[in-house]
Amino acid sequence: MKSLYSVEGYQTIIVGGSRGIGRALSYGFSQANARVTILDINRPESEGDFNFIQCDLEDETSIKSALNKYHNDNSVAKVLINCAAITIPGQSHLYQDNDWIKSLSINLSGIFFLCREVGKKMIEQKIHGSIINFTSIGAEQGFANNPGYAATKGGVKQLSKALAVEWGQYGIRVNNIVPGYTHTPMNLKSWNDKLLRKQRSDNSILGRWAEPEEMVGPAIFLASEASSYVTGIDLIVDGGWKAKGI
Repeated sequence: MKSLYSVEGYQTIIVGGSRGIGRALSYGFSQANARVTILDINRPESEGDFNFIQCDLEDETSIKSALNKYHNDNSVAKVLINCAAITIPGQSHLYQDNDWIKSLSINLSGIFFLCREVGKKMIEQKIHGSIINFTSIGAEQGFANNPGYAATKGGVKQLSKALAVEWGQYGIRVNNIVPGYTHTPMNLKSWNDKLLRKQRSDNSILGRWAEPEEMVGPAIFLASEASSYVTGIDLIVDGGWKAKGI
């Protein structure tokens, strides 16, 4: 008898699976015997039990091409996990147009295109799938000096809820995972600043940053039958940052 938390055999697309949280998810789901395909602009630095298809989230044509290749090689995905993102810090009154547009293209438009195309296949093939989008505590609380990231992650948060409402009739569940500060390459500058690292550690109840591997369990929960009656939620995995009210 399969565990309630089993994702064994699940066709799983992990977008942004080459590094950071996505890399941890790729290995974690592979170890749980899911059939993982990574969509990313760069190939993973180390080999694993997963497939790789190059995909540029800034380019809708690249997204469609990558998904066409995926669907030609596989059956329809049971699980889609979107955790690719960029961060371009800057003061809002000095923020450059191209930085704003790039943030929107990768962090929000690209995520919508992926959800739309995979969701369409799930509906056509009557797959009761799970879509998991990664947002940020920056979507929950206002963070200064990064308007592109905060706005796009807030957009993804509401996109997931809209899709959950619309696609629930097809048995498709859509949820968000909301990580706190996590020790990833994207956050390396903050991590290497000892004062910032301590400030952000102190803002969480647990007094530390997350490691990427700590997002695997929440994602497996949302992908598996253990969460069969869960949709439209924000699963906050922030070490108690939001509860502390910082």
